Formats: sequence, structure tokens, C-alpha cells
Amino acid sequence: MSTLLDRIHSPADLKDLTPEQLEQLCKEIRSYIIRTVAQNGGHLASNLGTVELTVALHRVFGTPDDKIIWDVGHQAYTHKILTGRKDEFPTIRMQGGLSGFPNRQESEWDAFTAGHSSTSISAALGIAQARALKGKPGHVIAVIGDGALTGGMAYEGLNNAGRFGKNLIVILNDNKMSISRNVGAMARYLAHMRAKPGYLKVKSNVETVMNRIPLIGKPLWKAAHALKAVLRSLLYNSTLFEDMGFYYYGPFDGHDLPQLMQVLETAETIDHPLLIHVVTEKGKGYSFAEQNPGAFHGVSSFDVQTGKASAKKKENFSSVFGSALCSLAEDDNRICAITAAMKTGTGLEKFSERFPQRFFDTGIAEEHAVTFAGGLASQGMLPIFAVYSTFLQRGYDQLIHDVAIQRVKVVFGVDRAGIVGEDGETHQGVFDAAYFNTIPSVTVYSPCYFDELIKDLHRAFYETPGMVAVRYPRGGEPFRPADFLHSGDGWDCYGAQDAPVAIVTYGRLFAQACSAQRELKKQGIPVKIIKLDRIKPLPQDAVRAAACMKALFFFEEGMQQGGVGEHFESLLYETTDFHGQCRVHGIKNFVAHATIAQCLAELKLDADGMVQTITTEWEK
Repeated sequence: MSTLLDRIHSPADLKDLTPEQLEQLCKEIRSYIIRTVAQNGGHLASNLGTVELTVALHRVFGTPDDKIIWDVGHQAYTHKILTGRKDEFPTIRMQGGLSGFPNRQESEWDAFTAGHSSTSISAALGIAQARALKGKPGHVIAVIGDGALTGGMAYEGLNNAGRFGKNLIVILNDNKMSISRNVGAMARYLAHMRAKPGYLKVKSNVETVMNRIPLIGKPLWKAAHALKAVLRSLLYNSTLFEDMGFYYYGPFDGHDLPQLMQVLETAETIDHPLLIHVVTEKGKGYSFAEQNPGAFHGVSSFDVQTGKASAKKKENFSSVFGSALCSLAEDDNRICAITAAMKTGTGLEKFSERFPQRFFDTGIAEEHAVTFAGGLASQGMLPIFAVYSTFLQRGYDQLIHDVAIQRVKVVFGVDRAGIVGEDGETHQGVFDAAYFNTIPSVTVYSPCYFDELIKDLHRAFYETPGMVAVRYPRGGEPFRPADFLHSGDGWDCYGAQDAPVAIVTYGRLFAQACSAQRELKKQGIPVKIIKLDRIKPLPQDAVRAAACMKALFFFEEGMQQGGVGEHFESLLYETTDFHGQCRVHGIKNFVAHATIAQCLAELKLDADGMVQTITTEWEK
């Protein structure tokens, strides 16, 4: 049966639909998103909340000439469907398919690649200024969530955009959530604004009418603006955005499509930076997501009828980390846990319930979280910041300046270290090992198994001085040989001691190396494995053990340039009389979306890739 969605091949097709048809189209888009995410996994609740807003934007504005910049990109599925990618949408987050985030290489409608929070206003301002310098007409629209407003970069963008952001429209998508429920003063401020919408809606209607009066409408509106600002201040005391140089409109119902289109049509006529505040419901149109938007933020495949995940949840590194941290905190009231709006994802839910006074959610503000941890540590507390590897990148300066140079004890639980899979190049945790290598006096552990993670956490707090990072992968434990025993010495040697070839690796790649070892043995190539648990500083005994080998192959699930392998090789030649063959294999470029297994295979970092590399490159 033909649907309205079948008729949409580009945003231009929206112009031909009646308001009633547009409402029906929104229902069809929601259904399409739910079915696809149920199959592929992805970001569901945030995308369901922005269907009407996206339709209204593409109906009113002339994209791609007008530019839409999506903050983070968790809400851009409808945008992809409307911009010529409808038929490809079932491939989203699959190898070779659509990215789960806006991507400049994928479509001309994706004006700026996204993946991290709070960047849209700065990017939109840069695009707007470039267009102004080139004399190009049109508007630039940044769509940013209230959760992203907990990140300081958003205010840097607002502060500058309000001064010279002509033809720039910022749409605040206020759904009262980031991933965890929003925290902090901005969440309270927006709640206050949502509580009293009457005056602001009347104000918008007055401005609409005045702007439509020929010749004198705009002058009248500008003359009245100062009076309205005073009135607004007296009634609401809500002039934050105006103080930054924006005209503020809202709050509006983000699911009222006719009103949204009217507001955006008015916005088109105003030559001044605007901030339009819309209130949406995360998970709109799917009852399970409406009731529990946090659980349906990022999901694996699930049953549409029941809302239940297709696969049972298993114990993973994040949950083991959270339990181990609770055990340590039970006996030490100095231990504090910090998250940047990722309490559930990083395994800190139990900690937050058991030790609420020692649990801190900073919102999406990784830079602040790192420095805040440094401040806690300076007064004798033992803070741990649990954070995804990809997001800790944002706090690099603070790692150096506010923790390492301070010479204080801060522990970092670096979750999702290494390949994360379907979220793709903006989320792969492949940079942390390399950038930690650049910071003096930092210790980094990289366990492969749950028991190693628990031991490394204890070492981090009580046996290792200064700043410590414990990095661990997404998901559960990999394969473990029955005869492997972890020594706890920072490194282990596994396999035939007299083997001429050694694989050197760390983290979960040890499991791949064990599988490669078995296959190579079948081919008559005995191999031993030097497994590093501590990757900074490197265990000197491990380097000396490697010096006895005829051939070394270092495989790492991180960037090769500046990574652990290059540092190991450097120490090998600088501190020993090694005369054998050494090859380092790591990641050399951004890693696109696919499953973790597919990514490792593509990078030749799985067992088959290791076997192929050694049999091809070993100079016997």
C-alpha cells in the first residue's frame, strides 16, 4: 500500500503536502524509525522527539542552501529520511550503510559532522560568517538540546553568536533529558521558563502580526522591543539569552506542527540572532520510550510489541567496574564518583544510590569534570571520573594542567576503550592510549578480563601514585584460555617460552592473539604472547623479555602513531641489544561504523588478521 513517505525523496516534496498530510507523514516517519531501530539498534527516544521539528524545518527553509547543524546528532534520523536517504535508512549503523550521525561525506544536507555534544552553535556561527563573507544569502540553523546546554562550549558559542550571528537561528530542543536526566542550574532555569509560557506565546503572536504590516511593521516591532524586554524581565527574570544578544521566542510545543511552521516562518523574516525554545517529549509516539526515555536513548535490537531487548543483558565491564567501585567505597569514605551525564552507561547507578553524597553528575561537561576531580583530590578525597574514552578526549588540557601538573591522585575509569562499533568514527575509543602517552607521571592499566579490572582499580587507588587511568572495552569478557593465569606484575607471558616469534599486545586483543597462536601452531609456527596489563609506564621486564625474540609483532586496538606499540619499539632499541625483526600494527585512520568484530577484521586486528600478518611478514 502506498504511503505519504513513499512520495518523499527530498525536502522539496514537503512543500506539496497539506497540513493534514504533514501530520500523517510524521506518524509514518515515527513508525519507520521504530521498526528500523528495533532491527539495527541506535538512538531511539531522542529521534522520536524531533520528528515534527525536523519536518517543520525542512518545510519552511530551503535546505541544503539553508544549513541545519544538529548538535550531537542523536536526533537526525528524520533529517536523513527526508533528505534522499529514505531507502538506505534500513542500513543505518551497518557496515557500508548510513552513519548513525550527521556526516559531511555522506550527504550535502549534512552541513557538519557531529557526534559530540555542545558544538553546534560554534559550528553554525562559523558557517554563517563564511557565507556572509562570500555574500551568500540564507539562514543557518543550529539545533541543540537542553542536555547539551550543560556543556560550557555551548555558552562560548552563544556568547559570540549573539554579537555577530546575523541569519543565525538557534533552536533549543528542550526535552528535559540528555542521556541521564539533566542536572544543574540550567535545567532549573529552563524548567522555570517552561512553567510560564503564556506571555511568551502572546509576544510571538504580536511580533508575527506587526512584521506583516506593510512598511511600518518592522520599525514598530523594533521600537517595541525595548519595552517588551523590560516587561519580560519584570515578569520572568529570564533574560539570559537576550543578555547574550539573542531575541528569545518560546517556549513552544515541539509537537504542534502548524505552530512550529508559523514560528519558523516568522523567524525567517528577522535579521537578528534568534533563539527559539521548543519543548519536546523524548520517545514521543512509542509508549515504552515515553515511559523510560533513558533506557531507550541508545538501544540494541528489541521487540517492537514488548519493548524488550532481543538479547539478554550480560555482565559487562561497565557493570563490573560499578560493583567493584561500590566495594571499595564501602570501606573508604574518601572515594567519590563523577560522571558527565552518563550514570547508567558507565555503571554508576548503584554507586549513586548507595553513596549519594559522594556521587557527582556534572552534566555534559567533561572539561569541568576533570578539573572538579582535581579540586576534590587536592583536599584529600579520592575521586574517580568514569567516562567513555571518546568523551575524555575533550578534557585533554585539564588532564595535563589540572591533574597531572597538580600531582594529585585522580583515577579515570576509561570506559569503551578501543573499538565501540556501530556508533562509528566520532565514538571509537582509539585515541586515549596515545594521548596518555604524552603526559608525564601518569600510569595506565589496560585489563583484558573482569578480575584484572578489579585488581587494577585497587592498584589505582592504593598502590600507584599520582594520576591513574584504567581503560577497559565495551561489552563482556572475551575468550580466556583455561591455562592462563594473571600474575599481577604489569605483564604476563603466555605460550611456548622457546618460540622464535612473539605477539605483543594489551587489553582484549590478548584473546584474539590466543586464537591466532593456536592457528599458527597448526601451521608449524610456535608463538608466545607478551601480554601487557600496564601500558604506561611500560614494564621494563616485558621489554627485556621481548629482546630475546627473533621476531616481534605488536598489535594494538588504538592509534599507531604515538601509541603503545611505537613506544615499546623505541624502548626495545634504546634499552636492549635487540637485533631481531619488529613490526607494529595499529590503527592509522578514523574507523567507520560496523560491528566490533567487523571493525577488527577490517583493521586486521582479529585472529585471522594476526595470522595473515605474521605468515606474510615474518622473515624466517
